[in-house]
Amino acid sequence: MLPKVNQTLFIQINSIDDEEAKQEYKSRIADVSDAYISMEVPIHDKSGKLKRLYPGDELSVYFITEGGVKNYFNSSVLGFSDDVIRLILIKKPDPESITKVQRRSFLRVPAILEIAVKFSEQLQFVSLTDDVGGGGISFLCEGYVPVESGHTVECWLLVPFKNGQIEHVPFKSEIVRVKELETGKKQVMMRFSEITDRDRQKIIRYCFERQLDFRKR
Repeated sequence: MLPKVNQTLFIQINSIDDEEAKQEYKSRIADVSDAYISMEVPIHDKSGKLKRLYPGDELSVYFITEGGVKNYFNSSVLGFSDDVIRLILIKKPDPESITKVQRRSFLRVPAILEIAVKFSEQLQFVSLTDDVGGGGISFLCEGYVPVESGHTVECWLLVPFKNGQIEHVPFKSEIVRVKELETGKKQVMMRFSEITDRDRQKIIRYCFERQLDFRKR
């Protein structure tokens, strides 16, 4: 399903500036053509300031449909239109590239990915996940690591995609359960407590790619 006229788009700019990349803007769709979507100048959700965009800017976008489903896609700025009001023209997504996610039912997949975990300035280490999802992850660590439910940790996840691209996804997570394994290691299950929609989208995209791989086997 493609976005329609008058729907609201929620936008993050794929910037090398981490602070800028975290900011979310919203815009109303003015028109949808065969090649592009025309939208109003985005406005910052909290400050109310308009956001100036430039041709070539890469965008992470989502719109919400019935039932609270978020529909994610990537786009870019193609140009501008200055009829009655200034409109921004962005690339129209292929319907098959839109990822639909309902927050209550995030997909989780088995996955061994490298993750850096920071409990404190004194305790930081690199480990491997055993499953990954849009709502949280679990990883394995040595038995001596003092992990407990309720702790919040900072993490950086290495996410590889089929096209060869690799993303570093930062987030904070709350530990919800710790299970001691027969191997002497611990399985630590966490849910995301602080993650941008843009970074969550990267994890969701990885999960969908993994799920397609499983179906082909």
